[in-house]
Parts: sequence; structure tokens; C-alpha cells
Amino acid sequence: MSNIFLIAKLDITESFRSRWFLLYMLVFTGLVITFIFSGITDSRVLGFSGLTRLLLLFIQICVIIVPIFILVSTVRSINADRDTNLLEYILSFPISLAEYYFGKALGRIFVIFTPLVFALLLTLVTGVAKDIEIPWQILGFYTALLFSLSIVFLSFGFFISALIKNQEMGQGVAFLLWLVLLAFMDLVLIGFLMKSSVREDIIFFIALINPIEVFRVAAISLFDPNLAVIGVASNFILTNFSTMGFVLYSIFYPIVLGVILLTAGYFIFSSKDLV
Repeated sequence: MSNIFLIAKLDITESFRSRWFLLYMLVFTGLVITFIFSGITDSRVLGFSGLTRLLLLFIQICVIIVPIFILVSTVRSINADRDTNLLEYILSFPISLAEYYFGKALGRIFVIFTPLVFALLLTLVTGVAKDIEIPWQILGFYTALLFSLSIVFLSFGFFISALIKNQEMGQGVAFLLWLVLLAFMDLVLIGFLMKSSVREDIIFFIALINPIEVFRVAAISLFDPNLAVIGVASNFILTNFSTMGFVLYSIFYPIVLGVILLTAGYFIFSSKDLV
């Protein structure tokens, strides 16, 4: 177990020195700072005001930016070590493949989630400084949703990295996966199914196995428990879930899927040639 934390510490130290982490940190910190100074917390739109409106905007941007940042940075994780012969060097020490693989995953999830937590802390500090009511429940659920989203896309990244050795090919697959989950499920697949007279519950089921779609709907449900914004899909969700039940599903489903993908990636990684 100590070797896992040692590999995680090594990955964290290396990531903190990299340019992608600096950019990643600046993006989310800059977003929150921009929202604060633009006066969003002082205005009211469609009943949303204060930190509630800031969080609503922040989370809708996160659903687009977070997955691609995680995929592009994570898919290179193992392959970069392989290409620089660092993987061969590390494994010359008494470290098992499992300790290396899961240590890298542990370090990377810390690196990925830290800027998001920092951005949310800035939001919290803003609320305290401006004496604005803090929506603690929404803030807590958003933190959990962002964590589950980070877990599942980190797992996608490690799975792709274990499956495809070439860094450029891996990044291409990661970008394609992001496009499929972000746009294809909504604009192409579901549209095709609706024109094909497929039952609505099948369409909604397909949408709700997409981690990005699950995250998006859960974020909306915290502000609009009746889900009036998403139209007829709300009947399917509210019939099969309560509002709180769907939020819990949105937190635990991506985590479970992530654990499965991460474990599958390890078995692929350990069964292939390492160099």
C-alpha cells in the first residue's frame, strides 16, 4: 500500500510542475473570478440569484470542459512514462504493476479534483465576504457530482491509455469519445431513434447511461426539482426516480462505472507488453 501512495506522490509532484495543470487551474479559477467581478451574484435571472446563479453557470460550463481536460491529460499518463522509459525504470524497483497503475490513478484524481475544489472554495469565500446566503446542500451535491464526473472520465482515460500505446492515437480516441458523449447521444442517436418510432423509455434509458447527460440533468434537478426544462423526459425520470433518488444515482452510477473501467484497464495493462 505504501508503494501506491509513493507512486501517487510522484505523479502529483510531476503534474504540479506541468503546463497542462497550470492551464487547468487557471481556467476554473478564472471562471469563478470572472463570474464574481461580472456581478452575477448581485443579479437575479429566472428566480436564480446570489451564489445559486453563480453555481448554475459554473456547473454548466464544467460539464463541457472537465471531461475533455481529464481525458486529454489522463490518456497520456501511462504512455508518456512508457515512451520516456520511465515506466521501465520504475518497475525495476520492487513495485508491482497494480501498485504502479492504481498509484498513478490515485495521484491523477487528486490533481484533477484539486482545481475544482479550489474554485468551489472561492465561491464559498465570496459568499461569506459579500454576506450572501450560501446554498450548502447544492454546494455539497455539486462537489459530489464533480467528483463522480472526474472519476468516470479519469477511468475512461486510463482504459484508453492501457488499450492504445500510441499517444497521438490515444488522444484522438479520447477526443472522439468526448464528442460522442457530449453531442452524438443528443443530436444524432436520440434523434434517429425518435424518427424510427422507438419507444420513448428506450431513448431515455440510452440517455441516462451517458455520464455527461446524467450529470447535466442532475445539476438541473437541484434547481428545478420538477425538471420542467427538459420537457417530456422529466416524466420518465420522476416516474422511475424521486428527485433525490436521481441525484444519488447521478453520483454513484459514474463512480461504479469508473471503478469497472479502471479495473478493466488494469487487466488490459497487465496482460500486454509493457514496453
